Amino acid sequence: MIFNEKEECMLPDEMKELQSNRLKNLVNRVYERVPFYKKKFDEIGLKPEHIQSIDDIEKLPFTKKVDLRDNYPFKLFAVPMEEILEIHASSGTTGKPTVVAYTKNDIKLWSTVMARTIAGVGGTSKDIVQNAYGYGLFTGGLGVHYGALELGAAVVPVSSGGTKRQLMLMQDFKTTILTCTPSYALFMAEEAREMGIDPAKTSIRIGILGAEPWSDGMRKEIEKIWNIQAMDIYGLSEIIGPGVSFECQGKCGLHISSDFFYPEVIDPKTGKHVEEGEKGELVITTLTKEALPLIRYKIGDIVSLDYSPCPECKRTLPRMSKVAGRTDDMIIIRGVNVFPSQIETVLLQVEGAEPHYLIVVDRQHSMDIMEVQVEVNEKVFSDEVKNLENLSGKIKKEIESVLGIMVNIKLVEPKTIERSMGKAKRVIDKRKL
Repeated sequence: MIFNEKEECMLPDEMKELQSNRLKNLVNRVYERVPFYKKKFDEIGLKPEHIQSIDDIEKLPFTKKVDLRDNYPFKLFAVPMEEILEIHASSGTTGKPTVVAYTKNDIKLWSTVMARTIAGVGGTSKDIVQNAYGYGLFTGGLGVHYGALELGAAVVPVSSGGTKRQLMLMQDFKTTILTCTPSYALFMAEEAREMGIDPAKTSIRIGILGAEPWSDGMRKEIEKIWNIQAMDIYGLSEIIGPGVSFECQGKCGLHISSDFFYPEVIDPKTGKHVEEGEKGELVITTLTKEALPLIRYKIGDIVSLDYSPCPECKRTLPRMSKVAGRTDDMIIIRGVNVFPSQIETVLLQVEGAEPHYLIVVDRQHSMDIMEVQVEVNEKVFSDEVKNLENLSGKIKKEIESVLGIMVNIKLVEPKTIERSMGKAKRVIDKRKL
C-alpha cells in the first residue's frame, strides 16, 4: 500500500527540484538561526547563496554526533523554546545524552513518514497495532504511535516489557501488527511457548521490527516462529526517530523518504561519495525539520543505495540496503573489521544454535582474543559431551571462515544470555584501547 502516491512516486526531476528548493531554504535558515552552523560555514568561506541546487550539497560541512553533545542541551535548536512541543533524549552511555526536539510541523512530518512506513509494510486503517517499542525519551514508541494515528489504524500503546501481559492483550485484542525490536520478538515467542501459546497461531500478520541490526537469517526465524511477514524499518532520533526508511512487501531494500531526508553514501575515510550500489557510511540532511535541522549528519551505519524504481511497489524513493555494520562500533580484532551481524548470520545457519549470542573481546599478552558465547537449544544442551564438542567445532570453523581470524566458542545453556526489551547488547569489549 502507498500512503501518498504523488509524494512517494515522484519523477526524478520533480524530486530533484523539490530537494534543491528545500536545501536552499534549510541552509539560509540554519545560517541565520544556529550559531554553530554560521561558524562552520564562515570557517570555510561558505555563504548560503553558494548553495543553488541539491548537487551543491558536497560543499557543505558534515555534522557529527559529538556536535550534538558539545551543544547540549538546546544550542542547535533553530526555533525559540515556545515553538518546541516535544523533547527526547538518548540514553547515552558516556557523557551527556543526545537531545532532539520537535515543533508542531515536525510532529506532523513524523506522523507522515511513519504512516508511510506502516502502509509500506502492508498496514491499513483496519489494523490493530500493538506497539511494544518503548514510550518516553526513546523515540521509538511515540513515532510508531503517531504514524498509526495518521494512517487511521488502532494503536495499543503497551510499550516494552511486561511480556506475559503483552501476550494476553495480543490474544484478547486480536492484534494484527506487532512493533518491537527483532530480539524482543524472539523473546516474546519464547515466553509464549512457556505459557502454552503457539506464536504461529496468533492473529499477528505483520511484524514491524527495527531499532537494532538484524540479519535475513533472523528474519526467517521470526517469520517461521510467528507465521508473519517480518518487515524491517530504520530510523534514528537525531533525524526524526523511526520513519527514515522502510521496506515494502517486496523486501528489496528500505525506501528512504528522500523528499524529507536527503541521503548520501560516502567513503568514511575520504568523505567523498561512493558509486551507486557501493557500501559506505550513510549521511543524511534533514531538508524540512524545524526544531533540530541537521546538515550532512554522519550516522555511522554502513549501507548502499539503489536509485532505480522499486520493482515491487513502483515507488521512486531510493532504497538503502540493510545496515551491514557501523563505522564506530564495529570490532577491530587483530586488524580485522568484525561486525556482529556477520556472526549472527553464521549462527542462524547452524542447527542446534539459538539466535542469542554474546561477543566478548579481551586482550591477553598484547594479543586480542574473541570469545563468542552461543546459546543452544534444550535438546542439544542435554546431549553427550562429544556432540556438544562437535557443535562447538562446527560453529568455530564457520565463523573463522567468514571472519578470517581465530575465535573461541563457548556453548551456554538456554536462556543464559540476558534478554533485552529494547536493543540487544551483543558486544562486551574488555580491552583498554
